[in-house]
Amino acid sequence: MFSCHSDEGFYQATDKILMKTLVHGKSTLMAEFRLEQGAKLPRHSHPHEQTGYLISGQMVLTIGSETITINPGDSWCIAGGIEHEATVHKDSIAIEVFSPVREDYLP
Repeated sequence: MFSCHSDEGFYQATDKILMKTLVHGKSTLMAEFRLEQGAKLPRHSHPHEQTGYLISGQMVLTIGSETITINPGDSWCIAGGIEHEATVHKDSIAIEVFSPVREDYLP
């Protein structure tokens, strides 16, 4: 499966957060998130392992009890079932990969 860059296909995931599934296979799904300054992703968990990479912007990410400021070039991994949350300090673009595939993110 291939996915070529396009600004089309994003949808409003939550207030101030747009997302788009880029590609997916049997075991993984990759998504792009565009997050506006001031966006808050409330504390939550899901069974999927989640790895991410911040392309641009800045956000504060809490995974379990650890909180860190994430800047461009930083990455993270969240084990399935671990609570996490984020606050966006600057408009940001992040790429995240989920395993297993998040059925709710399939196009």
